Amino acid sequence: MNPVLDLSKSAPDDQAQPKCLNMIAVASGKGGVGKTWLAVTLSHALARAGRKVLLFDGDLGLANVDVQLGLAPKYDLAGVLTGRYSLARAATGYPTGSFDVIVGRSGSGGLANLPADKLSTLSNDLVAIAPDYHHVVLDLGAGVDRTVRRLATLAGMCLVVTTDEPTALTDAYALIKLTLAAAPDADLRVVINMAESERHGQRTYATLLKACESFLHMSPPLAGIVQRDSRVKDAIRNQTPLLTRHPNTKAADNVELLARNLLAAT
Repeated sequence: MNPVLDLSKSAPDDQAQPKCLNMIAVASGKGGVGKTWLAVTLSHALARAGRKVLLFDGDLGLANVDVQLGLAPKYDLAGVLTGRYSLARAATGYPTGSFDVIVGRSGSGGLANLPADKLSTLSNDLVAIAPDYHHVVLDLGAGVDRTVRRLATLAGMCLVVTTDEPTALTDAYALIKLTLAAAPDADLRVVINMAESERHGQRTYATLLKACESFLHMSPPLAGIVQRDSRVKDAIRNQTPLLTRHPNTKAADNVELLARNLLAAT
């Protein structure tokens, strides 16, 4: 059996679908919490730790990994979904970060609601290429639609990103609830982003944890806290990863610690 697959797991629609143990989904429930930035920076941090990494832009409605990295690749997910070439062919090397990227197409809202057969094919294709990498990081779209839930349950681990905003916490809770409904054994972990301090991040996590324990009877562990840093915006504006442009910052340290913790847990 391939060590990155767990064939005992099933897809949300009860079709046989192996869960990829080396796949990390990054989801949020709500937009504007820094999910894509975290997926990019985590991919870079894992690559800097010597791992072979693929970053997959699974935000099928508002793909923007290419924008954050300043990429204009010849091949993208739109071409894969229309059958022009394979998913593996769409993988593009990103030398600055030493990881591979499969980008969507910015503004391609028509990709947001994939038919069930295409979503199943895409899931199978991701499973097929996962063994070529140590880690496949999925940057999922905001929200809790069918595509997000399917890809989240495909991954061996799902990082639920939130901030202290009440709507972000509410949507993170909804994402956790719906993901557990589809896959009760899902490995869900919380990342608090844009925290004013470590203590502030702990308080935000405690709020979400209390809701999960009270109503879902489960306790998603805290994967990490990333503190607010103005240089994150500077890196995004300059389409350069934070770990390249501002490596000696608190936010960069926080994400590298997150990567180390994830490596230690796998």
